[in-house]
Amino acid sequence: MDNKHKYRVEIQQMMFVSGETNDPPVETTSLIEDIVRGQVVEILLQANKTAHRRGSKSIIPEDVIFLIRHDKAKVNRLRTYLSWKDLRKNAKDQDAAAAAPGAGAGGDDEDGKKGGDKDDKDEKDGGNMMKVKKSQIRLPWELQFMFNEQPLENNDDDNDLDEDEREANMATLKRLKAADDRTKNMTKEEYVHWSDCRQASFTFRKSKRFKDWSGITQLTEGKPHDDVIDILGFLTFEIVCAVTETALKIKKREQILQSQKAKSEAATRDVVFEVTTLKKRKRLFDGPDNVVNPLKSRHIEEAWRVLQSVDLKHRALTNFRGGRLSTRPAIL
Repeated sequence: MDNKHKYRVEIQQMMFVSGETNDPPVETTSLIEDIVRGQVVEILLQANKTAHRRGSKSIIPEDVIFLIRHDKAKVNRLRTYLSWKDLRKNAKDQDAAAAAPGAGAGGDDEDGKKGGDKDDKDEKDGGNMMKVKKSQIRLPWELQFMFNEQPLENNDDDNDLDEDEREANMATLKRLKAADDRTKNMTKEEYVHWSDCRQASFTFRKSKRFKDWSGITQLTEGKPHDDVIDILGFLTFEIVCAVTETALKIKKREQILQSQKAKSEAATRDVVFEVTTLKKRKRLFDGPDNVVNPLKSRHIEEAWRVLQSVDLKHRALTNFRGGRLSTRPAIL
């Protein structure tokens, strides 16, 4: 592996989670890594501008989330991710406090109530820790920040879900359905491998490598907030998945066109055309048939073009002043 490309294994794992069953060539993973690096650089540059407008040199999580605010489903998934991250951090802090000397001693008064009261308090705290609310992560450009008084929340009523949350839930259900279809025929060993691949990350326990790879110290003036690196790890996984899923659709369409062309040519030659691979039920890791046609660089290039053109159409609808649209790459 060259010094420029450092995430081939992680990208292979992310591609596998996204539906690629083959071992993609080095050219494919290198191209995806270049795309992801370009996206990270673009995110850092734009987030840095947002921070400067706030009068700050340091990037905070809201500066990054602001760049993807139009993708409501992704913002809500990111909120859930940050909520669970905050919950785990608080749980660790609470465990550390409980393990401190004297923390477990309830003390005794004449009625023995002091220790009992502490146990009740611990039980209540434990119950509260299990309640994760996406509303814990609030964004300053949202409507509720325009008012000093906030409405009471009722998390037990599903009818109170707003449109953004419903959209996020639908996107999550689609992802879960795709994952279920992907894994339902896997063996135990294959599913374990799948689960391991879902943990792939550009940033988890690779903070120094990620900073060197992305050039974050050269692109930003102040030290970014700790959560910024975690958000970038979340977004890089999403970018690899988006490119892979789009490339797989392009490859499938290409295969259908090739099959139709072959059938047409066979019919003109009056030759019986049998497509045994379409009749045979394929399973994961079946062998040679699964490694003959991995995603190629051309599929990734076309996927990148499609994803960028979709965003350009979105920007064109909001470009009421006319003129040439920005040619900077859109953030996926």
